[in-house]
Amino acid sequence: MTILREHLRRQAEERHAAGSAWTDDDGLVFTTKSGQPLYPDSLGALMAKLINTHNRSVKVPSQALPHARSHDLRHLHATTLLLAGVPVHIVAARLGHADPAVTLRVYSHVLREHAFGVGDIFAQPVEAPVSKSVSKPDQNSRRNER
Repeated sequence: MTILREHLRRQAEERHAAGSAWTDDDGLVFTTKSGQPLYPDSLGALMAKLINTHNRSVKVPSQALPHARSHDLRHLHATTLLLAGVPVHIVAARLGHADPAVTLRVYSHVLREHAFGVGDIFAQPVEAPVSKSVSKPDQNSRRNER
């Protein structure tokens, strides 16, 4: 997030410098210096540049970032949303998948891993002690049943 915030700060400077020549009205995150959308290959190069710039500035090696592609951010975004419980059809729409089945196929491993604790959640009320009024009918209710 720090790197993206720094990028947005630089982009704001570029927007200001471009003035009326700035063409982006959609709030794109990655643009040329005049606000034009980047070609996908340019975005990959920009990601590498941002990561390398960050890594040169860190003093502690553990704060260095690993190599990442812009497509890795797409997967991170989808995985984070799915693990947070966002419905698959909404994640699919954000990714541009026309059919949520595509999202389910690509991210089924995330959903499987997330589902490991579901049985435990269901087991809690099932294994909970049953209250006395439910487990043992009182004498009056027995007489009414006869």
